[in-house]
Amino acid sequence: MKPIRLMRGFLTVGGWTLMSRVLGFVRDALIAAYLGAGPAAEAFVVAFSLPNMFRRFFAEGTLNVAFVPLFSKKVEAQDNPRGFAEDTLSALAGLLLVLTIAAMIFMPLLVSAMAAGFIGDSRFDLAVHYGRITFPYVLFISLGALFSGILNATGRFAAAAAAPVMLNIILSLAMVVAHFAGFDVGTALVWAVPVAGAAQLLIVWVAASKAGFSIRPRLPRMTPELKKLLILAGPAALAGGVVQINLLVGRQVASFSEAGALQYLNLADRLYQLPLGVVAIAIGVVLLPDLSRRLQAGDRAGARSAYNRAFEFALLLTIPAAVALIVMPEALIGVLFQRGAFTPEHAQATALAVAIYGLGLPAFVIQKVLQPLYFAREDTKTPFRFAVYSMVVNAALAIGLSFWIGYLAAAVATSLAAWSMVILLFIGKASMGEDVTSDAQLRKRAPRILLAALAMGALLYGTQILLAPVFDFSRLLATLILIALGIVSYFGIGQAIGALNLRDIKSSMKRGR
Repeated sequence: MKPIRLMRGFLTVGGWTLMSRVLGFVRDALIAAYLGAGPAAEAFVVAFSLPNMFRRFFAEGTLNVAFVPLFSKKVEAQDNPRGFAEDTLSALAGLLLVLTIAAMIFMPLLVSAMAAGFIGDSRFDLAVHYGRITFPYVLFISLGALFSGILNATGRFAAAAAAPVMLNIILSLAMVVAHFAGFDVGTALVWAVPVAGAAQLLIVWVAASKAGFSIRPRLPRMTPELKKLLILAGPAALAGGVVQINLLVGRQVASFSEAGALQYLNLADRLYQLPLGVVAIAIGVVLLPDLSRRLQAGDRAGARSAYNRAFEFALLLTIPAAVALIVMPEALIGVLFQRGAFTPEHAQATALAVAIYGLGLPAFVIQKVLQPLYFAREDTKTPFRFAVYSMVVNAALAIGLSFWIGYLAAAVATSLAAWSMVILLFIGKASMGEDVTSDAQLRKRAPRILLAALAMGALLYGTQILLAPVFDFSRLLATLILIALGIVSYFGIGQAIGALNLRDIKSSMKRGR
């Protein structure tokens, strides 16, 4: 069976995810320009959040956490992985069809749960209408996640990582065409969502067939393997539910705050999701099947090496990104979204949330390194328990602080809850033995990565002040100068003090590590 090339997998998934997130900025810039922070924009935020919320139950929760480790081990042991995949596809498709029909019927209740502050104004009816159109997206994207899991478990990452690019391309094209054709942009945007989901499913379905897994749905049947999957998926789905409750609390707080607050948080979320997606998704997608297969084969030394290199990769890219979000959020938001109906006041309000999310960014990524340690060992209950604890932290902070800092309470609560989750995951892994301990290279490089990032941040802060006249002339030019300076200074300082060595990455790719 084709081996998983860890570093090459990180870079493949990270590269495609970067492209998807950049196109996501294009999409959100178009939404901001055409819809601003008005009722249609906020209604779309809620409507699009609904299928994405349930996607995290079934895709990130059930499939990525429970299906991938079991399927990976069947691939490694050559124990009828295709039959297991077909049984899972059949059960998942049936469940999703029932969920989709029920959600469309009870959409007013779902919108009330997402944004009770909308009740009584035009945003509520619009969000219900939009939600009924967008919700079938969850059916397509969750089934697509199953085929993506099949591809990832067999070391084929490109197609699954590339598929999400279609979402942003199709949504952006729909808005541009609607604008120039004189159609309602909001309506075109929501109808494009299920179309994009179908396109994503088609891409990974075809890729899995070419990889030798041409599976088709059939009448669901309960097998011992499927029963085991459901046992593992239960706590995983509940853990995903806890994460969604955290998001719900934040959106509820924002919906009762100032007008436009939901859009501020949504756009701030999009910005910090760029490094989070590129690094965390790459690690989560590649590390879990690699660890599962190594543990199945008894390669404990290889499992430890994979964990340490994933942790190092996470710190190397996440720490400087977090520093940049904290130091220069207004410059980034101004360039990306400040145009058309999105005013400078909107940009400043969004930048405040970005800086707060930047403080939590390392924690969001580190979670993606630590959680596979549990999932690869078929332990989904412990992360669920930790997620419940973090939910309590999030709810208490979001609700309590909202009386003083309004919508920003949601960002503060999310960041601090993420750090509490990391602490718990670190403590919990102590019983796993030497497989999950830091090696000499990680212990040497981690503090140097932090030092290089802080030096970069100080340089960016001072340069930003000096570039004030350039910002008045061209925000884009000034921001590009800052970004280029940040990249060059971080990697230059990092190389000089031993925080990184690009030759190591190149040699790892050649070795197929």
